[in-house]
Amino acid sequence: MTITTRVVKTGWMRPHAPGGLLFVALGFILVVSGYVWRGHVLRPLSAKQAQAVEIRDRSRNLLRSADMAIAGARRRAARDEPAIVTVGDVTRVARQHYGYLFVERE
Repeated sequence: MTITTRVVKTGWMRPHAPGGLLFVALGFILVVSGYVWRGHVLRPLSAKQAQAVEIRDRSRNLLRSADMAIAGARRRAARDEPAIVTVGDVTRVARQHYGYLFVERE
C-alpha cells in the first residue's frame, strides 16, 4: 500500500502575514506591561510607605511569635497545669523564626 500526499496551495498561509505579526506584537506588549506593572506594585512609592509596611509586618510577626510561644507552652504543660509564657519566650521565638536581632520588651 502506498501513501501519497498532495500539497494544495490555497494562498491562506503566507509566512509573513500581518495578522501573525500583530498577534506577536500584542503578546510582547502585554508581557512587557505586566512586568512593569508588577514591579510598581511590589515596590513602595515612598520611604514613608515603606516604613509603615515595615512597622506593620514587624508587629504582625511579633503577634505570631506570641501565639507560637503560647502554643509551645501549652504543648509542654501537663494536662491540668497552666501554660506559662514569659516575654523571654516570645523574644526567643521572634529571634528564631523571624531573625530579629533585637526585640523590644513592650
